[in-house]
Amino acid sequence: MTPPPSGRQPVSSTAAAVGAKIRLRRQQRGMSAAEMARRAGLSKATLSQLEAGNGNPTIDTLDTIAIALRIPIADLLARDADTGPVFRPGTDIEPGEVSRELLRRISSGNSLEIWRLRIPPETELPGVPQATGTIEHLLIATGHVTAGPVDAPQDLGPGDMLAFAGDAPHFYRTGAEEVDSPSSSPPPSAPETKEDLPKLPAMSSQQSREIVQRA
Repeated sequence: MTPPPSGRQPVSSTAAAVGAKIRLRRQQRGMSAAEMARRAGLSKATLSQLEAGNGNPTIDTLDTIAIALRIPIADLLARDADTGPVFRPGTDIEPGEVSRELLRRISSGNSLEIWRLRIPPETELPGVPQATGTIEHLLIATGHVTAGPVDAPQDLGPGDMLAFAGDAPHFYRTGAEEVDSPSSSPPPSAPETKEDLPKLPAMSSQQSREIVQRA
């Protein structure tokens, strides 16, 4: 193998993959390299080196880039997923337990999360705040629920689907039956600045156990 020219570092596969992701996401948003560099607080030359896979960015640098692109930093670090069949076995929950279970996250420029929501009878659950512009899709597998925007809820039964603004206040309220419902929505977008990070209420240990570890 021919060694790299003197004074020049070889391109690592990881750096090349991250650089390609940065360039892809920037181009998908129709953003020039100069605009991207300005938003991230980097020089255009530095950004060019990163996109070419010739840099060794720190987590802080990747964080500022993700904020500029308004995507989770994980989108820049994740390897492309296998496109083959994906099987996820069902899970059991305790009677009376509320479960929000992340089934899959798909990243392809416009990321999508697929969740399984299970709510016990006679329970009202406030919706999780979503990023601006998010549309949540709710499909009822079993049970009946009143759900959607607080000012225009809908009564839903098995087979019904509801799409609504996930960035507006919303809720889910069950009657005499347990509800099992898959839903999909984009993951939370990266804020414009670190100061814009939302202040979310603290979770109990039980709620923390209900969240499935992201792949």
